[in-house]
Amino acid sequence: MGFGFAHVSIVVPDIEAAARTLADTYGLIAGERMLNEQQGVRIAYVDLGSAKIELMEPSRADSPVSKFLERHPRGGIHHFCLNVDDVDATSRGLAEKGVRILGDGTPQHNVAGERIAFIHPGDFFGALVELEEHR
Repeated sequence: MGFGFAHVSIVVPDIEAAARTLADTYGLIAGERMLNEQQGVRIAYVDLGSAKIELMEPSRADSPVSKFLERHPRGGIHHFCLNVDDVDATSRGLAEKGVRILGDGTPQHNVAGERIAFIHPGDFFGALVELEEHR
């Protein structure tokens, strides 16, 4: 299993306001706004060269990101993402070691159509971890 750092995901209540703050304060530019219907989020990436910041805003009330904002109204870090070569093989290998992979087994995809999976926070020091497949 090989891992690489991909991005950190920050939930924000207003993606446009967050993008303005990043630009005005830090000179960081958020890219195209995209919608991931499956995950129930609007997202934009800030490209940092070797990694990214992913801004996420809920697109519907039943999104896990909406529930996060209920607990953290100002937003905050939601998870970090690791690149893997094969999400299914990595998930199987981790599960064999007792790591819990979230979900019902239905394949999940990011806005680029790449396979993703999430590791239960209880199995990674309290942090939610996304596995993202890059081929």
